[in-house]
Amino acid sequence: MLKVGVIGVGALGKHHARIYANLPGVTLVGVCDVNEAAGREVAERHGVEYFSDYRELAARVDAASVAVPTIGHCEVACHLLSLGKSALVEKPIAVTLEEADRMIAAADASGAKLQIGHLERFNPAIRAAKQIVTMPRFFEIDRLSVFTPRSLDIDVVADLMIHDLDILSWFVNSPVATIHAVGVPALSPKVDIASARIEFQNGCVANVTASRVSLEKIRKMRCFHAGGYVSVDYAEQKLTALGVHPPATPDGRPVILPVPVSVQNDEPLRAQLAAFIECVETGTTPEVDGRAGRSALEFARRVVSEIEAHAVRANLPTLFG
Repeated sequence: MLKVGVIGVGALGKHHARIYANLPGVTLVGVCDVNEAAGREVAERHGVEYFSDYRELAARVDAASVAVPTIGHCEVACHLLSLGKSALVEKPIAVTLEEADRMIAAADASGAKLQIGHLERFNPAIRAAKQIVTMPRFFEIDRLSVFTPRSLDIDVVADLMIHDLDILSWFVNSPVATIHAVGVPALSPKVDIASARIEFQNGCVANVTASRVSLEKIRKMRCFHAGGYVSVDYAEQKLTALGVHPPATPDGRPVILPVPVSVQNDEPLRAQLAAFIECVETGTTPEVDGRAGRSALEFARRVVSEIEAHAVRANLPTLFG
């Protein structure tokens, strides 16, 4: 049995603990959180030990999820990795690219696995879409959330949009050519609403919007590609696909028909943690390893740089301090 722990059991970490506690082949040893009341509540719920110091928990496990605030990712992950303990780190990988590099180097040096929690890679609807999208040409992506007092140590690009930036990189597989982006704070000192138009070197274009101050929760991606059209509702795990077929009408027009696609619903976090455990047990490289996490962070930082540049052009530099 692989011994695992969860460091940080807030909004996300408590679900890591729930899934580990029921995952075959895994023993949840304990949880750690600086909030003792919250940590003990989760520990008692699953009948495991509470740790106030993550180092003590790290010494007792083979692998751990790191779901502390982003500012603590590098410190905690590097400690785990230095001990040869594998780490699944919630996205974004780190605050800075330099921190990401330290984490990657620590994993390389120890041989322990470093996986980054880009959850949508494990969404069944997205995985099904990946199988049928050929030569994507245009994306429209919206990720809107109601305001919650979590993840306010990072902006909405690193908090929410980074999910879709990672998916775009995965689908398009081409370097970014240009980015035009705007964003503003609303209920926090950091950017809470952002929109970016991204063009890749292969000509694909994407419009991406992220907000954490919406009145409703929306998670949708629409993609026009060489084979037709695909629409994904991330939250509902629903996929609609249309295919363009050769002319079959008297006037020679192509025919657009639904494409049957099977989506096997699953909790993305469960699938992600199961994949992480499999990598630890088999020694294989995680699908979303440290380098993939760094790439997503670099993409996000480029978007933020364009937002800041737009603010300066619009004579609004005070939005960013």
